[in-house]
Amino acid sequence: MQQLLFAIFTMVGGVLACAAYFFGTNWLLDTIFPSKGLTGAQASRNLRITNAIRPWLFMAPALFALAIYLVYPVFESVRLAFHDRSGQQFVGFSNFVWMFNDGEFRQSIFNNFLWLLVVPALSTFFGLVIAALTDRIWWGNIAKTLIFMPMAISFVGAAVIWKFVYDYRSEGSEQIGILNAVVVAFGGAPEAWMTIPFWNNFFLMVILIWIQTGFAMVILSAALRGIPEETVEAAVIDGANGFQIFFKIMVPQIWGTIAVVWTTITILVLKVFDIVLAMTNGQWQTQVLANLMFDWMFRGGGDFGRGASIAVVIMILVIPIMIWNIRNATKEMER
Repeated sequence: MQQLLFAIFTMVGGVLACAAYFFGTNWLLDTIFPSKGLTGAQASRNLRITNAIRPWLFMAPALFALAIYLVYPVFESVRLAFHDRSGQQFVGFSNFVWMFNDGEFRQSIFNNFLWLLVVPALSTFFGLVIAALTDRIWWGNIAKTLIFMPMAISFVGAAVIWKFVYDYRSEGSEQIGILNAVVVAFGGAPEAWMTIPFWNNFFLMVILIWIQTGFAMVILSAALRGIPEETVEAAVIDGANGFQIFFKIMVPQIWGTIAVVWTTITILVLKVFDIVLAMTNGQWQTQVLANLMFDWMFRGGGDFGRGASIAVVIMILVIPIMIWNIRNATKEMER
C-alpha cells in the first residue's frame, strides 16, 4: 500500500509540477514582455519576442532530459571506451582490440546478425499479411486489437509469459509449459528448449516477432488503406487475381512504408536486451551485444572501458540505419 500511495503521489505531483511550470513560465514571459495595454511598435516587438521564446519554453524540459539522458551518455561512453576499467587511465584502442579478439563478443555479433535476418523480416511479413487479411473480414478490427495487444506488454513481461510456454520439467513429470505439453501429448519427450544451442536463439526471436507484428500491422494497414481504389479496380478489370493484386499492385505502392517499418524493427533488434536477460541471461550461446555490454559494465566489479566500447559498437551500428529510416519517413510524410 505504501508503494502504491507513493506511486500515486509521484504521478499527481509530476502532473501538477508540469502544469505549474508551463503556466508559470508563460506568466513570467508575458510579464517581462507584455503586449496587452501597449500599442504600436512596442506591442508588436514584444509579441514577436514572446512568440519566438514560447516554443522553447515548452521544449525546454524535453531538451534538458535529452541532454542529460542521451547526449551526455553518448560522449561519456565514447570517452570511457578509451580508458581502463575504472575510467581513469587512458588506454587507447586496447578495449577495441580485446573486443574483436574475444570469443563471446564474436558470438554476440553472430547472434545479433541472426536476429537481424529473422525478426525484422518475419515481423514485417506477418504484419503485412495480417493487415491485408483483416481489412477483408467483418471482425477485422477485433483481430487487429488482439494482435496489437502484445505491444502493450513490456519486454520483460512478455519474457515471463513465454517462460511458461517454454517451461521444462523432467520426463515423467507434469508439463506446465505449453510447448512441452503439446510435445508430450503427441508422444514425444520434453525438451529444455532454452538450452539447445543455436536453435534457442530462434525461440527467443519468436517473442520479439510476437510483439512487433502488431506494430507492423498497424502501420502497414494504414498504408494499404491509402492506396487509390482506382488502381485496384483497374487490375481486377484486367483479370488480375488476388495474389497478383497484392504483390504487384499494392505492395509496390507501399514499399516506402514497408522499408520504414523494417528499419524501425531493425534498430530495435540491434538494441535487444530485456528478452535475452530475462529468458537466458546470455547463457547457452544466446548472448547479444546489449546484454554483453551490461555484463561488462555492471557485473563482476564492472569494467567501464570494455562495457563502453561495446556500447560504442552498438551505437555505430544503429546510427546509419536510424538516419536512413528518418529520411525515408520524412519522404513518406511529404507525399
